[in-house]
Amino acid sequence: MPKPKVSRCMSTQHPDNVNSPFFSDSEILAGETEIKEAYYVFSHLGIAEQMWDCEGKEVDNHVVEKLLSRYPKFFAENKLGLDCYLTLRVPNPAVEKAQGKILLEALESIPRNYDIASLSGDSIPPIWEVILPMCTSADQLQMIHDYYTKIVVGKKDMKVGRVAVREWVGDFLPEKIQLIPLVEDRPSLSGADEIVGQYIQSVKPEYQRVFLARSDPALNYGSLAAVLLNKLCLQKLHALQERSSVEILPIIGVGSAPFRGNLKPTNVQNCLKEYPSVQTFTLQSSFKYDYPESVVREGTAQISEAKRRRPLQVDEAEVNRIIDKTIAQYQKEVFLLSPLISVLSKHNPSRRARKLHIGLFGYARSMNGISLPRAIPFCSALYSIGLPPELLGLSALSENELDCVRNMYLAFDEDITDSTKYVCESNLDRLPGGLGERILRLLENFDCKPDPDYSEAAKEAMDIALSDNRSNLGDAIMKTAWRRNFLG
Repeated sequence: MPKPKVSRCMSTQHPDNVNSPFFSDSEILAGETEIKEAYYVFSHLGIAEQMWDCEGKEVDNHVVEKLLSRYPKFFAENKLGLDCYLTLRVPNPAVEKAQGKILLEALESIPRNYDIASLSGDSIPPIWEVILPMCTSADQLQMIHDYYTKIVVGKKDMKVGRVAVREWVGDFLPEKIQLIPLVEDRPSLSGADEIVGQYIQSVKPEYQRVFLARSDPALNYGSLAAVLLNKLCLQKLHALQERSSVEILPIIGVGSAPFRGNLKPTNVQNCLKEYPSVQTFTLQSSFKYDYPESVVREGTAQISEAKRRRPLQVDEAEVNRIIDKTIAQYQKEVFLLSPLISVLSKHNPSRRARKLHIGLFGYARSMNGISLPRAIPFCSALYSIGLPPELLGLSALSENELDCVRNMYLAFDEDITDSTKYVCESNLDRLPGGLGERILRLLENFDCKPDPDYSEAAKEAMDIALSDNRSNLGDAIMKTAWRRNFLG
């Protein structure tokens, strides 16, 4: 098999879009529509990789067969597994025990999909990479690696009756898969170089992809902390590459909302400058469907054509000091807002058919057991009432500390200014615990430009959220989402 080109853009199924794509008959994408989506991103948007999510949602295990049979001309010219890629994201049994066997089913599907693709005469595995979410140790990766090689592939030589399994049902290919750890919490992001270092020492890959979460760390620790954790992680991974002589190719999971990364087709260059060592950027649903197709293609092309460079260097001690300060303040403020967030998130419109997912709001036990929604409805709730969530936690920093942040986070002021379009000052007065006053003082440090029309829509959403009749709250949330061009 020729050496694959590791993509610069990965399409994902994150449900952060306001608009529905033209090929969907429903606002909720699922099943057959996601098959169409995979073809659309390959053929029309110029995105070479589609994450196929087996975690937390219904998944079509026959995706390869359906793509190849429905779009034979395209895939005859664009080989699945060589020119365009499906990358599985599977459940992590260490965290989601009830979904553990879905992992095994996904691994067993890899040779079956190889057989289907080989009917066209190619010997290219259509799927050979697997993302493990919430990865916290090299052992978790090693177990999946060993299960695939020893059980999925290894059973080929077992005897059934008088014949080997491979003689009975055929060979099991590919013989090896690439595992991609997705690191999501602070200890794992801070220690990703150790996790990856131990794994590559064991399996000795030619190169190693590593997936850095951006949304869940923001939900857990605040947006600024998430940016700084990612920067520190990228710096450590680069040092690992130099020590090990194994090429480390980071993926970063950025969304369109400023709180979740601010990667939209109109803001590509800022993200490329912020994360120059990242190989692959996730293009989530809002990036793909909330802008004209020509604008999306141009944004995708800018990422694909940009050259990867060394990471920006940050001071680890200073990063951790600022993170500690902002996390403490962020968590206090989220605790104050949790009843309001709970009300609003229940009326957040759905965009994908998803099952209950175990999130990483890890400090819930130390915050009297509060429970919050996942990052997208969390963002949607706060943006909808005119409180951009990236402002939370920042009031803990002095002016000198904010200047220190600016030296490490190049687009800090631009990202904050971008988000202040969605501030509703009249709603800030209605927030609990003096939070609104702290936010107003914080905004004096930035070029704050609230949009009056947006403020009016956010005031309407807040009025309904605080009333006894919330039947129109979903419509009010959507009215704000249309204005900001993303859901959450």
